[in-house]
Amino acid sequence: MLTPAQFPGVLADDYPAACAELGLEPAGEGYGLVFGQDGAGARWTVAISDTALVACALAAWDCGLEYDLSPDDRYVVAALPGWPLPVAVAAPGVPDPHDPPVEQGGMPALSPPDAETWGPAQRRLGADEIALQWRVWREQLGDTPPGTGPANDSDAAADAAPAAGSGGLHKGVRRALDAAEEYIRTPPPAGRIRSAPAGEGVRTLRVDGSDWSMVARTDDIAFVLLDEEPGEVLPVGRGAALPGLLEALDKLAVRPD
Repeated sequence: MLTPAQFPGVLADDYPAACAELGLEPAGEGYGLVFGQDGAGARWTVAISDTALVACALAAWDCGLEYDLSPDDRYVVAALPGWPLPVAVAAPGVPDPHDPPVEQGGMPALSPPDAETWGPAQRRLGADEIALQWRVWREQLGDTPPGTGPANDSDAAADAAPAAGSGGLHKGVRRALDAAEEYIRTPPPAGRIRSAPAGEGVRTLRVDGSDWSMVARTDDIAFVLLDEEPGEVLPVGRGAALPGLLEALDKLAVRPD
């Protein structure tokens, strides 16, 4: 899915920027992305305007059901060479997946980010994974860490938490929380704050900035990832300030239909 509420984090920090990465206009209803191969085995990413078709296919496949994903040509918006995400399957009866030549695709082929390096794409992918596997990550942390919160909350910032250094709250985490709080006063582009159901009365928040990502549960703690801390996942306890911040962000968030 490529919509304001749900898009591959690998592409960008927000929905308009993700569309720009693929040369698409940020349509309000968004797009469905279909990864396929042509008869020669070349990889293609097809953007279609029939988002319901892709949503139904994903829902069926998540339940282990078969679903025939055959987009009608009239809904095809663009066919882009390559795949922007790693895909572990291949179409039967055609040569192995490969990128089409530039002269055929009209542009360099899309490709997944290098898994051996760390940067904005890998940081967002990491946050996406934590959102999907929240329970696993939360259980690794054990008991709720001491409360921390936005930098302007002196009591919270003074607490010693796993995300804190010897001088208090990690400066990168502090900067991320400050930036998230600024979103409340100055709403960011669509998709920088996303909210998904995570149980009765609970939401999972995904919030991104220019060099940070945050994953949080509205009834629990938050995890922050930073460009400046390769591979590190920094937990932020609830404290006195975090619940209010998460509640305010959830009110601004884009939600899936």
